[in-house]
Amino acid sequence: MYFPQFIPYSFIEKEASHVEGFSPELALVTIGGGKELEEKLVVRPTSETIVNHMFTQWIHSYRDLPLMVNQWANVTRWEMRTKPFVRTLEFLWQEGHTAHATPEEAEKEALQMIDVYTKFAYEQAAIPVIAGRKSRVETFAGASKTYTIEAMMGDRKALQAGTSHNLGQNFSRAFGTQFTDENGQRQNVWQTSWAISTRFVGGIIMTHGDDAGLMLPPRIAPTQVIVIPIWKKVDEKTRVLNAASSVKEVLKTAGIKVGIDDSDQRTPGWKFNFWEMKGVPLRIEVGPRDVASGSVVISRRDVPGKQGKVFGISMEPSILIAYVKDKLDEIQSSLLGRATSFRDSNIVDVSSYDELKAAISKGKWARGPWSASDKEELAVKEETGATIRCFPFEQPQGTKPCLMTGNPAAEVAIFAKSY
Repeated sequence: MYFPQFIPYSFIEKEASHVEGFSPELALVTIGGGKELEEKLVVRPTSETIVNHMFTQWIHSYRDLPLMVNQWANVTRWEMRTKPFVRTLEFLWQEGHTAHATPEEAEKEALQMIDVYTKFAYEQAAIPVIAGRKSRVETFAGASKTYTIEAMMGDRKALQAGTSHNLGQNFSRAFGTQFTDENGQRQNVWQTSWAISTRFVGGIIMTHGDDAGLMLPPRIAPTQVIVIPIWKKVDEKTRVLNAASSVKEVLKTAGIKVGIDDSDQRTPGWKFNFWEMKGVPLRIEVGPRDVASGSVVISRRDVPGKQGKVFGISMEPSILIAYVKDKLDEIQSSLLGRATSFRDSNIVDVSSYDELKAAISKGKWARGPWSASDKEELAVKEETGATIRCFPFEQPQGTKPCLMTGNPAAEVAIFAKSY
């Protein structure tokens, strides 16, 4: 679906914590067509309010539930400190909104979506996120619970890479979004919303990139293999280009996303650097000697220099296809393994506030038992710049003393500085 970009300000005002949470980030339209508007319009920061306005008209009976919609859209939030992809005035995302007859269905949906995002991060983007529940302080404005996936970037800051919210009945009460249940009683719907945005692109860049540029996991790389023909003399050119084109066609037929850089305006060295910067996982070089021997040279983007280069791989289709597919799988798992090791070596288990402060001051993530108040959580943020990123779904057994108060804590929380 697609919902309007301009939302009446009165819609935003209906859910008190929602308007309070978003007020500092709102862009308002006060003049339209040269005239002052009777009611200000908000440039969409998120769509819960406009969606509820429509849900109220679409939902009448339990037979209309669950109602589930998704839109791919732009949203605007007035960011004072912008950072490409990660914090921008306008960004693109998909946002899902659902309405259910029971709280159990809504909770199941919210958890299912954070699971979808977690799988996507691990299996496609090779980013080892930590999934969990946000603290009350960090919960989305207007939600009952927020679930998140938190990723560690190359500078060890945390990136909230995707969220799923159980909205409870907060919006349905504010908007009067009701249905008649099977007993003929009027009830408020239970709702969720969830989103992943272009911020995730920044996450991929900052998790895997290096000083040479991008490094893209093969499963999401638009070009998985780049073929670079190399020739010096005119009489070599035709033979080399024919062989390189043949290699490209063989791989393309096998379902591999392959490109060829056969322009003669640039040197082979320039092309190598260019495609490395683009993050293409594998490079295949074809020169006169390779044509003569019926083989190619293959270089891995994730293993720099000679170490990542293998000579004499046969051009015979079955051998070449098997080798390339195997190497792409290897690169995918290698990137995930590398990012996981980096993350795990930078998470410190702490049992006191002093230990937490020491870990944060070294740029690491701190994981420790927590049952303190919202006020104490805000005090940690004020003093250290770190926030609770989440209470991970994977929790150790038993209770331990809270790192702040010493009272029993049933859960551990992860603290880190974030974008």
